Amino acid sequence: MIAPYRPPGPVDNATVARRLDEVADELEAAEENPFRVRAYRAAAERVRGLRQPVTSLVESEGLEGLTRLPGIGRTLARAIEAVARTGELPLLERLRGQHQPEALLETVPGIGPELAERIYTHLGVRSLEDLEAAAHDGRLAQVPGVGPRRLRGIREALGGRFQRQRRPSERPQDGAVPVEELLDVDAEYRRRVEEGGLPHIAPRRFNPDGEAWLPVLRLRRGERRYQALFSNTAQAHRLNQTHDWVVIYCEAGGRQQQWTVVTARAGRLKGKRVVRGREDECARYNERHEESPGEQAVPF
Repeated sequence: MIAPYRPPGPVDNATVARRLDEVADELEAAEENPFRVRAYRAAAERVRGLRQPVTSLVESEGLEGLTRLPGIGRTLARAIEAVARTGELPLLERLRGQHQPEALLETVPGIGPELAERIYTHLGVRSLEDLEAAAHDGRLAQVPGVGPRRLRGIREALGGRFQRQRRPSERPQDGAVPVEELLDVDAEYRRRVEEGGLPHIAPRRFNPDGEAWLPVLRLRRGERRYQALFSNTAQAHRLNQTHDWVVIYCEAGGRQQQWTVVTARAGRLKGKRVVRGREDECARYNERHEESPGEQAVPF
């Protein structure tokens, strides 16, 4: 049974919309997926334009009523519902709390204060998602104090946490983007960067002179629209990987996704291009194409 709606106080449409705009601001400042930024801004405008209080809609129709609004999927609907019911938005608090990454790392079993500080100092990891990527691509193993046993424990702890947090509707679907397509987009981006001719943008972060140095590729593959560009994160700059790590955004059927493709520096895929979080698929892809190197995405 769904608990009756009890508003925490006056939460009007303007307040809900403002929270969504604040999420968009945080995402934009961090140069996150531009599709995601636009989705939160569009949702804010949708809420502002409602003729009825969004709290009334939540009370009478719940999450399903929100998803019937144009452009509002389940992720945005859950965010709107959270603000309407509690006045708070956990995602916004998490984004604002990213200035204390060491405290976040300490929530992982096997990582104490000293190790958390070393991981942040050596790798610049600011989220558990970044930590999971580092645990699988060989970077975390290079941090003093992270031996094979501890590394295995951290991987298992993160895997269990993400599995518990993932909702059934967010599990990978049969129609997920094939890893070979992502590697192909990555290869085309790097090839065209080398050839020249791609438009360049001036990123807001880590660019005091306002130089338009970041090349951007936009293309379609069937129903999927892609945008690819080099990573401009603090971690990429610190590790001098701004011309190796490629961030790929994809939009299809109203769903936005994001991946980072890197050159593996250790392990079985050392020297190969790897989609973070999909290392096993990349390994199988490389095994299938070992005898046909011309078909592989080879780093330049």
